[in-house]
Parts: sequence; structure tokens; C-alpha cells
Amino acid sequence: MQKQPFVGAEKLREIISVYPTPFHLYDEQGIRETAQKLQKCFSWNKGFREYYAVKACPNPFILTLLKQEGCGVDCSSMTELMLAERLGFSGDDIMFSSNQTPAGEYEYARKLGAIINLDDLTHIDYLREHGGIPEKICLRYNPGGELHIGNTCMGQPWDAKFGMTRTQIFEAIRRLKAEGVKQFGLHSLLASNSSDEMYYPTVAKILFKLAREAHEMIGVDFFMINLSGGIGIPYRPQQQEADIELISDDVRRLYKDMLVPAGMDNVMVATELGRYMTGSHGCLVSTVVHEKHIYKEYIGLDACAANLMRPAMYGAYHHITVVGKENMPCDHIYDVVGSLCENNDKFAVDRPLPEVSIGDIMVIHDTGAHGYSMGYNYNGRLRSAEILLHADGTFSLIRRAETPKDYFATFDCFDILSGI
Repeated sequence: MQKQPFVGAEKLREIISVYPTPFHLYDEQGIRETAQKLQKCFSWNKGFREYYAVKACPNPFILTLLKQEGCGVDCSSMTELMLAERLGFSGDDIMFSSNQTPAGEYEYARKLGAIINLDDLTHIDYLREHGGIPEKICLRYNPGGELHIGNTCMGQPWDAKFGMTRTQIFEAIRRLKAEGVKQFGLHSLLASNSSDEMYYPTVAKILFKLAREAHEMIGVDFFMINLSGGIGIPYRPQQQEADIELISDDVRRLYKDMLVPAGMDNVMVATELGRYMTGSHGCLVSTVVHEKHIYKEYIGLDACAANLMRPAMYGAYHHITVVGKENMPCDHIYDVVGSLCENNDKFAVDRPLPEVSIGDIMVIHDTGAHGYSMGYNYNGRLRSAEILLHADGTFSLIRRAETPKDYFATFDCFDILSGI
């Protein structure tokens, strides 16, 4: 079974004639349609907001088109906050979810009026000293134990460094209420890249129950339940896309059954989807530059793990299309590799593909989230350009490729590399 790229061979060759490989390519129309579909599915909730996870694809052009579709941003660092501010996000447009947070980042987030999502009980005193306690605040919850969805165990939250225990959540609410906080939010991220459509309803049930208990026991009001991210995309051809309509219907039913009877029908539901929003709408385009025949058959690309780390870091699967050979039999077995001096620099291992020749163009699918953003400069390799494909078939450079000058830029306080 094969996946079809969102861009045809002729258009790809046109883009390559202007911008040489490797580069990340994004589908503007696909991103917009996904954002619109999400908004429509959750329109039953007054005030619903998607806070796009900036870390997934921190490109100002991508963030701007999501802003045009009504999305806010989820930031977790100073530079992400600075990027958000520059693009016109402020106040409730921004969720600031971080951990082990430096003082300056809290102060900056407070200056922007961002919704602070506290990760730990000890951060209450720290935030008071560095930015001050706001009148509304969000708290990150870690339920511990094992996360069970149906008959599946999706992981063990107690192993995660994020969030507070139930006891700490209640203590935090009481302390913050005494400090003048008038409205609270709850947040939890319990899985990543989940393909199980019961994941969001499971998180919603956990958070709705906790919010209702805090509302009834302590008498505090909640303005938000943030289900965070975690909904995955179908990286493999045989996988099915998550049914966001079904997911939303299940969350709505829980909202109606658990919050509405408690008089909490004005609580907004929020999401922080990164992978789901843009992951399928990006690809890494690369050219075959070498082939090697030893104990295995190797195909060498002009891209490497510096352009896409996930396969090397996690052994993650990314589908590969050989452009122009989509209908040929996949009767050759290759390792598709990059040029780093690391043996894990492999985009695919023992992958069935059509016969590949030097000069072929390969499309590595599903790099629109946690693709370019996880890039790095090991071996002095430089990060690629990013290009946006518009609905009318035109395309724009939205980030140029790095040059050696960029690589040496942080040595600009010394003379040793002057003139490079």
C-alpha cells in the first residue's frame, strides 16, 4: 500500500528548479482545511480554542495562516513567546506551558498576558516573585498510575516529568484562591501521537471529574479545560486518520453529562494540537546522490537526520515515495540514509521501494510537525529551506536554507573566524 504525496511530480520538479533539495514543503490548503474542520467539530463549545503547539512547526508563515483560521498558540520558551508576540498574539491567544521555567520567561509571559499553565506546586511562589500571580491561571495535572483506554494501556503517567498530583492540584487551587485567583483551568498531556479515538474522551473524563470536584469542594470557577495535544496522524499507509468528529461527539457527551449538571456549562474546551494540525501537510523533499552495495543496499540522500531527526531518534516510520515511480513494484530492499557520521542516520531500514537510481527525487512524508523544528547542526550540517505550496499552485520560500555564515554566527564576538 502506498501513500500519495500532496504535490505532483511536475510541480515538485518546478519547485526544485527554483529551490534545490533538500527542503521541507508545506501544503497551505491542507493546513487550512484541517484547522477549519477542527473548529467546526468543536463549535458546540462556546469559546473553543485550538492553541497550536508552536514547537511542532515554529515558522511565522505557518503560524500566521493558523492565526487567520482562529487558532491561538501554545508556547513553551522565551523565543516561542517572542515569535508569538511579533505575529500579533497576546493575552488569551497564548498558552504558556513550560517546565523548569526560568524567571525571565514567566516575567515575559506575564507581560504578554498569556495564560500561565503551572507545571508544579513549587512554581506558585516562584511565579509570585517573577511576574506575579494572575487572576486566572491553568494547572497541569498528572494522574499517575497507568493510562488505560479500553483494553489498551497507553503508558504510565507516573514516569512523566510533567504535571501535579491530585493532592497537589487541590493544594494549589486553595493557595492560589487565597492569593486572589478568580478562575482556574486544568490541562493534561498523557500521550503522544495517539491513534486511539478514545484518548481525548478519556482525558476529558479525567479533567472534567477533577474540575467538578474542585468546583463543588472548594467553590472555585473554571474557565478552561485544556485537553492538550496527543492526537496522532497516520504515518503508515495502512493506518486510518483519527475521526475528529467522533472524538468531538464523545467529548461533548461527557461535557453534557459531567459539567452541565454542576452549573459549569460556560467552561471552554481547548486543544493544543501540533502533529494533527500540520504533520500530514508537510514533507521532506530530497535527491538521491549515492548508492552503496555492501552487505546491504544503501541509498544516500542529500538530506540527513539534521533535516529530520525522528527516524534516528525514535526509529519512527516515515513513508517514502520515489517521484515518478509511484506505480512501479516495490521489489528492491534498501536502507535510505543520510551523510552524518552516525549509523542511526537512516530514514528507512529494509524498506521495499522501486529500483532507485542516482538523481531520483524522494518525498519523505508527514514532516509538517516535529520535522524541521527538531533539526540540528551536528557534523556542521546545515538546515534546509522551508517552502509553502499555495492552493493556486504557486509557492513561496518561507525560510531560506542555512549557510556556513549562519553556522559560525555565534562566534561573531571573536576574530578567529572573521571573513568566513
